[in-house]
Amino acid sequence: MADPSSYRPKPGQIPDSPGVYRFRDEHRRVIYVGKAKSLRQRLANYFQDLANLHPRTRTMVTTAASVEWTVVATEVEALQLEYSWIKEFDPRFNVKYRDDKSYPYLAVTLNEEFPRVQVMRGAKKKGVRYFGPYGHAWAIRETVDLMLRVFPVRTCSAGVFKNAARTGRPCLLGYIGKCSAPCVGRVTPEEHRELADDFCDFMAGRTGTYIRRLEKDMMDAAEEMEYERAARLRDDVEALKRAMEKSAVVLADATDADLIAVAEDELEAAVQIFHVRGGRVRGQRGWVTDKVEAVDTSGLVEHALQQLYGEETGDSVPKEVLVPALPEDPEAVSQWLAGRRGSQVSLRIPQRGDKKDLMVTVQRNAQQALGLHKTKRASDLTTRSRALEEIAEALGLETAPLRIECFDISHLQGDDVVASMVVFEDGLARKSEYRRFQIKGFEGQDDVRSMHEVIGRRFRRYLQEKERTGEWEESPAPSGAVPVPETAAGDGDPFDNEPREDDGRPKRFAYPPQLVVVDGGQPQVAAAKRALDELGIDDIAVCGLAKRLEEVWLPDDDDPVVLPRTSEGLYLLQRVRDEAHRFAITYQRAKRAKRIRSSPLDAVSGLGETRKQALIKHFGSVKKLKQATIDEICEVPGIGRRTAESVAVALASTTPAAPAVNTATGEIIEEDDGGSTS
Repeated sequence: MADPSSYRPKPGQIPDSPGVYRFRDEHRRVIYVGKAKSLRQRLANYFQDLANLHPRTRTMVTTAASVEWTVVATEVEALQLEYSWIKEFDPRFNVKYRDDKSYPYLAVTLNEEFPRVQVMRGAKKKGVRYFGPYGHAWAIRETVDLMLRVFPVRTCSAGVFKNAARTGRPCLLGYIGKCSAPCVGRVTPEEHRELADDFCDFMAGRTGTYIRRLEKDMMDAAEEMEYERAARLRDDVEALKRAMEKSAVVLADATDADLIAVAEDELEAAVQIFHVRGGRVRGQRGWVTDKVEAVDTSGLVEHALQQLYGEETGDSVPKEVLVPALPEDPEAVSQWLAGRRGSQVSLRIPQRGDKKDLMVTVQRNAQQALGLHKTKRASDLTTRSRALEEIAEALGLETAPLRIECFDISHLQGDDVVASMVVFEDGLARKSEYRRFQIKGFEGQDDVRSMHEVIGRRFRRYLQEKERTGEWEESPAPSGAVPVPETAAGDGDPFDNEPREDDGRPKRFAYPPQLVVVDGGQPQVAAAKRALDELGIDDIAVCGLAKRLEEVWLPDDDDPVVLPRTSEGLYLLQRVRDEAHRFAITYQRAKRAKRIRSSPLDAVSGLGETRKQALIKHFGSVKKLKQATIDEICEVPGIGRRTAESVAVALASTTPAAPAVNTATGEIIEEDDGGSTS
């Protein structure tokens, strides 16, 4: 591990101008390439205190042994040079997108004397016009089959073409009218190229012209009583319309745009791209990458643009590129794209209308792609086993933690404080074992104290089960342990619905985990460990995962355990932590929504929703209902005297709400009606 100060440039040596820089390791291999408006300011960020650097950046600068730079005239040149060096050196610490599949394209070989339409994969070739990418090759073949009626372009291979020219007989497509048969001289090279150009124009989205022209020719043929020709033109129009229907119309007819969306977490990112040509989605593709460098959404978008358009020119770069976040220097990126296209390119974030709606769809696809990638990764038995082994090795456990329980605290500014417990067994979520908690030992916001209470309640029940089944001969709790009072059923405590009698089935909380994970850093870990110590439990490991830097904290350790970025163990811990957070915040939101919708009438036993609404409808508001006598309440249909008395008692015991005040005049607003049940 190198000390960055050993190769730090001298003060004033770095120029204050745009440029591209390269970090090299001790073997002179390029490990990172970056660009900057000001090389001096950017490089200074790498040579600060290591504790202030992002873990990935810290790993890079300690792996490097030297840094060098190249000054350029503009930010656009810096962008071009950065892309060239990333392609040339393939640095290990740069974000590199990888296709999740090899996408097929519809290609027209305009570089040949007789252009050919075919399906192509892999690297793009010069002089070939590409359309797509498509999800499946069969989708391309279906589209081509329909369009060959109108644009009978050659589709055969070079060998078939030469054999037909030698024998003087065209292939089957030539006989059935789906090829103009240039191999036997039915059309000249110029006429065949014109067909190929028309085919490309139609695929590029300029569809209206050809449809209208064919419809006009059809009508003219019908007027001249050439009915067979008119019928063929009619079929040609229908074929083109069916080809157009295979791509959904989403935007205005003249819209040519690429929409890019990013879904990411701390370790990985997925990118989805929709290619819209002529207002229709002509293709879709996606990438997944490891976040090997400290990069935000803007950086991911910039890398995606470089990957997409670094080798493209002309119409392959659309007029409009829609992104979820603008790059750090959008003007320079726009100029770079315009240089690739040869005309102006609009790079922006969609704000409203159909384009924003389509961006939501692209974003949803990106989220699903990332989720599918993670699901595939998690479902692999070998990968899960390696993850558990890495966790055991990193935390110093004797065996792999086959059962992991993770706890998280959630609240909204100190209100509705709740906690969650999720369970992973053998690296997979066991949702039937999930539990929710309400924090009852105190009021207000204190995540550390909340974590102590939740851990204590969960494992106190575990000890109760052991004692009941005879696995624990003596009371396990040491002197000084503070018991948590039993709670009434239905208040959200996870143990409320557990059967008290012995029904012969193992209780869910009778199983202890090998590892307890808490969402948080050193304070939360210390609280969890203290709760276990108070209960006399010393055979369950505890750790915490801090979200900001993905550090793993252990009890009584001043420094965290930093797992490698590519570690499957870190990935599993992160997935467990994120699931606990999701489960906790879902419960907290539901609890808050229920509290907001609560009414004093909820406390009346036996009063259902129908009779509540009848009371409010009859009196107009809860305030007027509170002022009513028991006899007046009895006048409401369905309300007996006993229920009326219960309603009166419940409303009388409620604390009157503070009066509303008009902030403009300072006057107190009298609440005459309104029909509110709150």
